[in-house]
Amino acid sequence: MITIKTTEGLQAFCERAKAHDYVTVDTEFLRERTYYSKLCLVQLAVPGDAEEDAVLLDPLAKGIDLAPLYELFRDQSVVKVFHAARQDLEIFYIQGGVIPEPLFDTQIAAMVCGFGEQVGYETLVRKIAKEGLDKTSRFTDWSHRPLSPAQEKYALADVTHLRVIYEYLRDEIKREGREKWVAEELEILLTPATYVVEPDEAWMRVKTRTSSGKFLASVKELAAFREFYAQSRDIPRNRVFKDDALLELASTKPKTPQDLSRSRLLLREARKGEIADGILQAIEKSAAYTPEQMPKLDMSRDKLQVNPALADMLRVLLKAKSDEFNVAAKMIASAAELDMIAAGKRDLAMFKGWRAEVFGDDALRLCKGEIGLAVKGQRVGVIPL
Repeated sequence: MITIKTTEGLQAFCERAKAHDYVTVDTEFLRERTYYSKLCLVQLAVPGDAEEDAVLLDPLAKGIDLAPLYELFRDQSVVKVFHAARQDLEIFYIQGGVIPEPLFDTQIAAMVCGFGEQVGYETLVRKIAKEGLDKTSRFTDWSHRPLSPAQEKYALADVTHLRVIYEYLRDEIKREGREKWVAEELEILLTPATYVVEPDEAWMRVKTRTSSGKFLASVKELAAFREFYAQSRDIPRNRVFKDDALLELASTKPKTPQDLSRSRLLLREARKGEIADGILQAIEKSAAYTPEQMPKLDMSRDKLQVNPALADMLRVLLKAKSDEFNVAAKMIASAAELDMIAAGKRDLAMFKGWRAEVFGDDALRLCKGEIGLAVKGQRVGVIPL
């Protein structure tokens, strides 16, 4: 088993990888004590059975430069294969300013090929590679050195079996003519904005049902301060203060350090120093909001007038289409989106691209009374009216 610990060794592997059609990639990282993920290990494999065809890369090795890896990620002649790539891509974008292209995500591809919703890597290994996985090293401190042989074996299996899975799914997608489907689903992963949380937008992630403009103004400023503070110091946002404390502060609107000391939920460390100053400044800034500046919750879904009978028919249509095309139903449309269609909403994802072809066009025809549903043996089919 080869572990790369030098820039020269990484350069040599990446040059070899460029001679192949694809490279499989996985990472091990820690995020419990930091805002950004700490990259601890990169696993890489190219087609072949030789020992040097599947390697571990130690990004914690002294003096190593990952530039050759980022250069490989930019090489358009080599497909970069991941499983459930979202977190891996965030690491490479934040640390290296690169999003690997062309990209293939086997989790997305598996859903397109009928393997169910959010299918796990272990399931694909069992069903496609016909192998089992030893998951005893799943929960481990990947920053600790040296890694044990069991840890190395576990990590390497995440890219060796991935070669078989990729080749199978690639061929299935080509056979079914669904390359366009996969490409559409990968668009969000290839968009840099996917991996950046802007402090001014952080309030949208805080769950609250209170629609008061003054309250939401305080939520927005407090969330923006927390996000900026956590990012700049690379600590988890909950280490600054948790959501329940944020909502309490937005409600009580403290004006002095003494007011902060009366908080029931604020961590002791946040009642003084820079965090305390930031909280008080955030509350002061929110108090200056004009009515036009105050944020508003999107309550449009709560105001929808859903036709329940039509919503039920859409669910039957979705199940029928999911079975017909052998693709995960939730990948086509969620239950909430079906209610939105039944309430008259039309600016939705399923009316565009491959979803329109599979489900959206017939969903509109059903809403207009142009088609009906009928049982045909063990299946439900569409009939014109």
